Amino acid sequence: MIVLGSDHGGLDLKNEIKKLLEERGLPCEDLGTHNGDSVDYPDFGEAVARRVSEGSAEKGILVCGTGIGMSIVANKFPGIRAALATDVFMATMAKEHNNANILVLGGRVLEVEKAREMVVAWLDTEYAAGRHQNRLDKITALERELKG
Repeated sequence: MIVLGSDHGGLDLKNEIKKLLEERGLPCEDLGTHNGDSVDYPDFGEAVARRVSEGSAEKGILVCGTGIGMSIVANKFPGIRAALATDVFMATMAKEHNNANILVLGGRVLEVEKAREMVVAWLDTEYAAGRHQNRLDKITALERELKG
């Protein structure tokens, strides 16, 4: 299950990404926002990150105006590796090297077709593990230490 969330600045792009997931036959759930009214991005970032962190969703995609705010919110949750990507290479590396479980996009800075290509790259890329796993283990250890 892939959960989606956006604020008003990311609504249109989130809706396009939802169409892409449905075209690919991937189960997804849209956690909002559902209209163009001004909302607070932390509410939707929290909803998506909490579901992924707790394990009731495998992956998430978040969209706000730039992606910056959603990235900050999502990475507050244990086990979340939310990656803000601005091109296909970054989306690919987010998965291949960092095993990002949330992809974050900027609705006001990305064209729809480019964003679709980025989502496809992120979904289709396999995590390389190997030397990268040691790095993720260090992040997990740091999370545990800081939670303390």
